[in-house]
Amino acid sequence: MATAHKITTEQVYGLTDEHIHWLDNGAGIHKNMLAAFNHMQRAAKAAGFNLQVASGFRNFTRQLHLVNAKLTGKRAIKNRENKVIDCSVLSELEHVQATMLFSALPGGSRHHWGTDIDVYDPDLQNQQALQLEPWEYQDNGPQAPLNRWLDANMQRFGFYRPYQDYRNGVAEEPWHLSYAPLAKIYMQAFDVSDWHQLIAASELHNKQTVLDNLDLLCQQFVVNVCPPSHPDLETSHA
Repeated sequence: MATAHKITTEQVYGLTDEHIHWLDNGAGIHKNMLAAFNHMQRAAKAAGFNLQVASGFRNFTRQLHLVNAKLTGKRAIKNRENKVIDCSVLSELEHVQATMLFSALPGGSRHHWGTDIDVYDPDLQNQQALQLEPWEYQDNGPQAPLNRWLDANMQRFGFYRPYQDYRNGVAEEPWHLSYAPLAKIYMQAFDVSDWHQLIAASELHNKQTVLDNLDLLCQQFVVNVCPPSHPDLETSHA
């Protein structure tokens, strides 16, 4: 059961890992989510799946490095069709928005909370590296069997997909699960003015463009997520 938990500003924006439990593979998840995840993992195992966390908690600094790599051209940016974008023809704001299709700005990532995880079954990969791209989870992709099992079962354990559908913000991310009872609390604690201060003090590339448009970016990419399909997902779960 998700117990009462005091939310701090540092937790909301990825400035601490005090709320994180570290799994054996080094991935971090929220301490108050551990029981629910363990139950879901055991149910998946009984159904023949090796459910693992590919990526869990990420702090502010790590998210900053990830985003800066895309904003400076060190890492490619792809669109929803999995094609590399020519960012040279984009304005600074368009470049930021293209980056945020798959990568949240530091301070604005749900991975800071420890309530959100990227999941997969390594046994389904046939020794190929996981890319965390939609095709891997769709149709005949290697993770499609796990994806179908999650569709049918994840709600029983309090999980849902905040990026289930494209809403002109973050792209579809079938691998991204959120633990609704806790994620709701963290979202309520998120404040764009606090986020503004953190971005202003950071070394984010194209920082002024981000600050000038932060309200827009918040509405498009942070607040604009799919709600749980059932309201009772946001209450306590085992």
